[in-house]
Amino acid sequence: MSVAFAGNSTTGTSRETGPLRVMIVDDSVVIRGLISRWIGAEHDMEVAASLRTGLEAVNQLDRINPDVAVLDIEMPELDGLSALPQLLAKKRDLVIIMASTLTRRNAEISFKALSLGAADYIPKPESTREASAADIFHHDLIQKIRHLGARLRRKSAVASPPLAPASPAPVARSPVARPAAPAPAPAPLSGSVSTRPFSTQAPKVLLIGSSTGGPQALMSLVTELGAVIDRFPVLITQHMPPTFTTILAEHLARSSRRPAAEAVDGEPVKPGRIYLAPGGKHMRVARSGADPVIALDDGPAVNFCKPAVDPLFTSAIDVWHGNILSVILTGMGSDGMRGGKDIVAAGGSVIAQDEASSVVWGMPGAAANAGICAAILPLNQIGAKVNRLFAGDRS
Repeated sequence: MSVAFAGNSTTGTSRETGPLRVMIVDDSVVIRGLISRWIGAEHDMEVAASLRTGLEAVNQLDRINPDVAVLDIEMPELDGLSALPQLLAKKRDLVIIMASTLTRRNAEISFKALSLGAADYIPKPESTREASAADIFHHDLIQKIRHLGARLRRKSAVASPPLAPASPAPVARSPVARPAAPAPAPAPLSGSVSTRPFSTQAPKVLLIGSSTGGPQALMSLVTELGAVIDRFPVLITQHMPPTFTTILAEHLARSSRRPAAEAVDGEPVKPGRIYLAPGGKHMRVARSGADPVIALDDGPAVNFCKPAVDPLFTSAIDVWHGNILSVILTGMGSDGMRGGKDIVAAGGSVIAQDEASSVVWGMPGAAANAGICAAILPLNQIGAKVNRLFAGDRS
């Protein structure tokens, strides 16, 4: 067992200052070493502990008191899925990122973990000797730790503001400490961002883009869109690797009670079904004669993602012109913002999920701050608004 402690705490609560404390739980010494080196190279995070089993993590959680846990799925003594609820029972605000290889079984377990309270998942490369796979794993893991950890601290700061001595003059509350390493500056609150009018053109297609937190958001949203799906095509790009998108499509079919599947190159785009961008391919649309068809693209990553939202949004303009309604849900980065700008310029409309209901307000925040959104709504209000717009409401 390899354990590296960095500090001690008996409070069981999250800190609002200092580096994010990360607990690595994986039975592979190679993976533990790799992640430890990556975290050690970042100024805004540190390795709180490096553990081999889920049982060690549960037993030592109070002593370690991490902000974030990277939790492997397959481990001896206590696997990740079994350890997950026990860790959250001890520390309910612990950010847990599930890590697994790209097998169907592990993809299904990752989705189960999300329903049990995991904040996100990350696919591990089959072999760390493959440079490109290791680079993607490195980039995605560090970004997930940083953004999910920062969100936790913002929530903690709002829930438990520090006590300050009385003062005759108003005292401005200090902002949550920002990491020393380069990181996106916190976006303005969604309630303070202005919106534009909805398009007067009737939408003929619904496009949705999402990333971190997206699977849960999508499954919630599609339960409310039955009437829209029946009459119009719905195309979704979720940042997700192969195999995982296969499982997500199955979940979307169950949630919506409508056909949903990974898109196939060349297939017609018709009302009555959900088309999901397959992992590892960009999903675009094109015309074949008078009919819209799927056009899968194996080109380079866009916005560090493949599939990416921007290729879908931009390509749809050549097919549906300004008769497009696009929705940008929770996710890191700014993917969807440039494509959303193009849609608005063509006469379409963009709805963004609001900050409070987003796991990470990166993608929807970028769209909102670019001034392209006709509405910025909580997740539980987006479905009703989409239904009204497709029914003829333009307000």
